[in-house]
Amino acid sequence: MNAPANLEMLALVRVVELGSIAAAAGALKLTPSGVSKLVSRLEQRLGVRLLHRTTRRLALTTEGELYFSRVRQILADIDEVEAEVARLRAVPRGHLHINTSTGLAVHQLAPAVPEFLVRYPEIQLQLSVTDRVVDLVSEHADVTIRTGPIVDTSMTALKIAEYDRTICASPSYLKAHGTPLDPADLANHRCIAFSVPTARRWSFKARNGIVHAEITPTTTTDSSDTVLRLALDGAGIVRLGDIMVSEPIRRGLLVPLLTDAHRPEPIVISAVYFAGRHRLPKVRVFLDFLVERFGHAPWRRS
Repeated sequence: MNAPANLEMLALVRVVELGSIAAAAGALKLTPSGVSKLVSRLEQRLGVRLLHRTTRRLALTTEGELYFSRVRQILADIDEVEAEVARLRAVPRGHLHINTSTGLAVHQLAPAVPEFLVRYPEIQLQLSVTDRVVDLVSEHADVTIRTGPIVDTSMTALKIAEYDRTICASPSYLKAHGTPLDPADLANHRCIAFSVPTARRWSFKARNGIVHAEITPTTTTDSSDTVLRLALDGAGIVRLGDIMVSEPIRRGLLVPLLTDAHRPEPIVISAVYFAGRHRLPKVRVFLDFLVERFGHAPWRRS
């Protein structure tokens, strides 16, 4: 239904309900001639007369009685739908599908979920966790939380925070194999890496700029959380985001290595979603919560 037709119907209903064109004009904040033209245009479009007009009174024709009855209900339904939409905006509710990586999910998002659900008890959260890059369309996710550059320009990316990489190992590994004091020493150590080629290139500061050391891992895995588990169990040296290793380092379960030489290479954490999706109340409050909870990089607290 187009807007002019909607206004024509409203003009007719107000004229009949209020008993005069002048009263309807006052209610609609239009001139009497404007209201009269709207009713006439409606009659011309329908090809029937809806109102008998005299100098003393207005009365519905037979066709007008039928039209008025149906149109008044249609306008009431529109008002009800708009009120319902307004209520939806006021109280976020419904199914919210979030996709993210293992490290973010286990070490940062999952501990924050209870607080989010207490705030918004009418939201049902589905959390999909995978370290592979997913397609939002095929996964039917409302929001995907990812790290690094976002290459899909059809999506909107909201920067949430940044994290740094840290090279570390467990005290038990260092006791058994010694502590590397120079990047070159890594060639003589057991290194564990995420199973993508870029994860094997560790960056370091050098006198002439930046150098990239290509490590030869003794173990690779497609799960970042498995990399962490292996490090905690003393299986080797790892390079992981501080979103995962800050807490184990604080507790003495891991020891940072080569801190003076290592280049941490900050990585952006983004919430990615379809353009306009943020207008949905359930999505909007989740995005706001992410910025509130993680925007100050709480994993870096002392």
